[in-house]
Amino acid sequence: MTLPTGPTEGPLADALSQLAATVAHLGYDDGMHKMLATARRELQVSIPLRRDDGTVTVYHGYRVQHNFSRGPAKGGLRYAPYVDLDEVRALAMWMTWKCALVDVPYGGAKGGVAIDPRTHSLGELERVTRRYTSEISPIIGPEVDIPAPDFGTNEQTMAWMMDTYSAIQGHTVQGVVTGKPVSLGGSLGRATATSRGVVHITLLAMTAHGLEPERSTAAVQGFGKVGRDAARFLTEAGVTVQAVSDVDGAIYSRDGLDITHLAAHVDRTGSVIGFEGSEAIEPGELLTLDVDVLIPAAIEGVLTGANAAKVRARIVVEGANGPTTKEADAILIDRGVIIVPDILANAGGVIVSYFEWVQAHQAIQWSEREVNERLEERMTKAWHDVVDYARANHLTYRAAATALAVRRVTESHRLRGLYP
Repeated sequence: MTLPTGPTEGPLADALSQLAATVAHLGYDDGMHKMLATARRELQVSIPLRRDDGTVTVYHGYRVQHNFSRGPAKGGLRYAPYVDLDEVRALAMWMTWKCALVDVPYGGAKGGVAIDPRTHSLGELERVTRRYTSEISPIIGPEVDIPAPDFGTNEQTMAWMMDTYSAIQGHTVQGVVTGKPVSLGGSLGRATATSRGVVHITLLAMTAHGLEPERSTAAVQGFGKVGRDAARFLTEAGVTVQAVSDVDGAIYSRDGLDITHLAAHVDRTGSVIGFEGSEAIEPGELLTLDVDVLIPAAIEGVLTGANAAKVRARIVVEGANGPTTKEADAILIDRGVIIVPDILANAGGVIVSYFEWVQAHQAIQWSEREVNERLEERMTKAWHDVVDYARANHLTYRAAATALAVRRVTESHRLRGLYP
């Protein structure tokens, strides 16, 4: 079977490689393989920005809608200087599998703007967001494609997007995005949903492989949208979090970091660096510490062929999208390291985004307890689905999760048929 053309390295190459292996396992033909590998719609836009000093800069933005077989497209919007079309294609594909795996009625999408939000004022970010939203407005909507926050964006970004789209439509459309402020129709529990889901899955994986939280250690790469609350929830569950990192560096404490005080330190200083009672370590060293659980919760491609042989954690739980390259995956598997894939581990965000979308459609609001209970129920079911399929078919968790997801998407496609 011929792999559809694509890059030879990077997240898209990894995504296509995973799909090719899954298609071979499921026995699908070339036509189905190509359909699953190809995005349904892609849009690239230019975003001129008048900076606060009066100069004009032009940025590039993207929106990729990978699949609609199970429902409207769904996926985050990230702001990062390295964003390009191939990365967004990969993330959109992974979103398709993620939504199918946790059985929410969405296809996958992703958006990005190649910009460093840390070097722009709030006003500049608002202007970029509103221009990007106006450019992609013909292809988004509550029944078409629903963006959400991702790396470099937040609930304020979503508020600007909702307002811009609503102004174009002439009336308020709360359901066009998720991850909004609660006062604008956002869901209680959404802000910590991805982190909470990561920890639900981490604890299930630890139990399945004989690790007791109170006697276990962890390292978390990233102390932002996912990593910060994941570290907090792990600590609350009894796990000793020995190391964390952010874009400025990494810190370590053998006796465990006080995550509550660390969060206050970060709020005050903007970085984990210099936290009292910790020692600075090289960021790359965090990935190879002698801990029970490693949670890469920052960006893709951090576990590679160059460092995978040095990873000492028994379990790797992918809090970020695509943090493990194809080469690293093979090395870790050969060494017996348990890898819980991103499409399962970090699905909490899209699950609660779905809950937010449902609440917007019904004009109701669930309590935070209801949201968290429904989230745990979905994550637990997905975990057992993956474990059972992996065991029955002698597959890794990643292969099992991808196979389950791809099979569900394909079943929906076949039932709908191919429009002439």
